[in-house]
Amino acid sequence: QVQLVESGGGLVQAGGSLRLFCAASGGTFSSWAMGWFRQAPGKEREFVAAMSWSGSFTYYSDSVKGRFTISRDNAKKLVYLQMNDLNPEDTAAYYCASTRRTARDLSIAPGRADYWGRGTQVTVSS
Repeated sequence: QVQLVESGGGLVQAGGSLRLFCAASGGTFSSWAMGWFRQAPGKEREFVAAMSWSGSFTYYSDSVKGRFTISRDNAKKLVYLQMNDLNPEDTAAYYCASTRRTARDLSIAPGRADYWGRGTQVTVSS
């Protein structure tokens, strides 16, 4: 049974930083592409960032490119999302996802994820 558990969310002022964590258990973590998505109230879930199983390939949405960085530690079965220069538009629930497809597949459509975490809330005050 694959489980993904996010943590690290919280309340931060605009311009601040947060680091999200996604801990995986079950399955073969090192063979999955991993990604982060977010969903704000009343909006659809949107892609944020994805990384290939090896870490060689990364993808970012235009809205976070240059501010957010995805990384992973296959030995620890962890995925990170470093978020800098946060603004109120980044306020959302952030979800970790895994897929046996590619990181590019995750960047194209949330429906291509195989497993999801329950999310962690990020709130950015102005």
